[in-house]
Amino acid sequence: MSVLKNPFFFIPCLLFWINQYLEKIQGLFIPYVHAYLDDLLAMPVILGITLQVFRWIHPQKSLFVFTKTQVIVGVIYISLIFEVFLPYLSDRYTRDLWDVLCYFIGAGLFYRFINIPSKTIAYSKNKSVS
Repeated sequence: MSVLKNPFFFIPCLLFWINQYLEKIQGLFIPYVHAYLDDLLAMPVILGITLQVFRWIHPQKSLFVFTKTQVIVGVIYISLIFEVFLPYLSDRYTRDLWDVLCYFIGAGLFYRFINIPSKTIAYSKNKSVS
């Protein structure tokens, strides 16, 4: 299954866009949703898009998956950018350790439900039919 067709990828994308629409266009800010939903969805979306690109260009194609180390490095990278460097450079950004926790939770969801080889999905479906 393509990452783009995985419901654990496209539902977070859809939720992100709905939340952005409500905030930016409608001016509706739901307190905890406004503060943490985008951070929770960030890693499944970012890592999901990255995984799909790698599957298009990597020789393993749909069997390619990220290691735990690669996912953790991705979380650390995003955390440093959004929770250290950007708040240092601009008052527009705020440091929040809860955001980092959301990044880790989102990365865990990515690793468990999106970062799986496509052949495993096909095998599981065929196995359950038998």
